[in-house]
Amino acid sequence: MPIEKNVMTRDAALEQLSHIARERAFGRRVGSDQLIQAGLNALIAGVEIPSLAMLAGLLRNEEPEAPALFDQVLEEFGLLFHSPAAPRAAKWEMAYWVAGQIADGTLDPAAGTHLIWADVA
Repeated sequence: MPIEKNVMTRDAALEQLSHIARERAFGRRVGSDQLIQAGLNALIAGVEIPSLAMLAGLLRNEEPEAPALFDQVLEEFGLLFHSPAAPRAAKWEMAYWVAGQIADGTLDPAAGTHLIWADVA
């Protein structure tokens, strides 16, 4: 019996990169291993830019380079996100982002509500 593997589409890979960009902009910790994995997912999905291949190919001892390479990838795709400088505006932006994830079904309502309550309110 063949093993079926779920292959990420190009659009899903770019959405994952965008999602991680927002998480980082809102101050959530995203490990270098997650940045490298997102780069690998995008590369496997057929996204081709030089910095993406460099990110995806980082070895464990090169993980400290991942955040800068990830930012480079985001910049090349136009996905680099900066939260508003004003703290109140940044919290509202995060609340809208989380609410959007709840609405589109990508985030469990209970988990999203907790995020808004814990990180925004």
